[in-house]
Amino acid sequence: MTDSPHDDSVEQAGATRRSVIATLGGAALGVTALGFAASQAGASQAAAEDRGSTPRAAAELDAACVLTPEQTEGPYYLDLETVRKNITEGKAGVPLTLRVTVVDVATCFPLPNTAVDIWHCDALGVYSGYVAGGSTPDTTFLRGVQLTDSTGVAEFTTVYPGWYVGRALHIHIKTHTGGTVSNGTYHGGHVSHTGQLYFPETYNTRIAALTPYRGNTATRTLNARDGIYRNGGSSTLLTVTQVGSDLGKGVTGTVVLGVDPAATP
Repeated sequence: MTDSPHDDSVEQAGATRRSVIATLGGAALGVTALGFAASQAGASQAAAEDRGSTPRAAAELDAACVLTPEQTEGPYYLDLETVRKNITEGKAGVPLTLRVTVVDVATCFPLPNTAVDIWHCDALGVYSGYVAGGSTPDTTFLRGVQLTDSTGVAEFTTVYPGWYVGRALHIHIKTHTGGTVSNGTYHGGHVSHTGQLYFPETYNTRIAALTPYRGNTATRTLNARDGIYRNGGSSTLLTVTQVGSDLGKGVTGTVVLGVDPAATP
């Protein structure tokens, strides 16, 4: 299955290597993420499934800007902050172009120069930097940082993640605000958002039948059965689009995050 020391009970409880991310209370947990297409404004479910459109001026927005719910960092975060677009390091899997749009929840305008930090497991459920027994080998695959451009977009070249016991397919994400880049590493600033991105089950099922994913013997957890997903995960469900006629050739995934750049959750 995997040699990664997964303990889904630890992740479900929200234990982290540095801190526990407090779950947002009140109405923020009850709202969906940002919807930018005018045709989607009347249907909340459609808006939840339709991420990644180009942000428009605030006057053109038909849906409310709301804060994307915080979710647990999980136990596999490494403070590497390596700035790079391609994070695959040769890992096998269905190519995934991930586009994350970050907007200011107060103004609905895009947030440029925000560091988007992602990490996820490989097709067999293994995270770089972790093996059985708790040691941290010198591996860094499927981890990286990109800064948003003037339209608030950060783009990564990666692979569709696999899965492990107790968790739905997901990508971990943080946004960092106020730091700088030197020697290929992001320094300083503060974390303004911690969350997770999820995938539609229709794609998860199709991907699971392909090589190398079909070699993953862990029981796959559906989104609806993942306790973390049920706590606000629908707001960061990626819009996934197949590239060409062959699923194995790749997909794109897009999402919009509503962030308070001054927050320190």
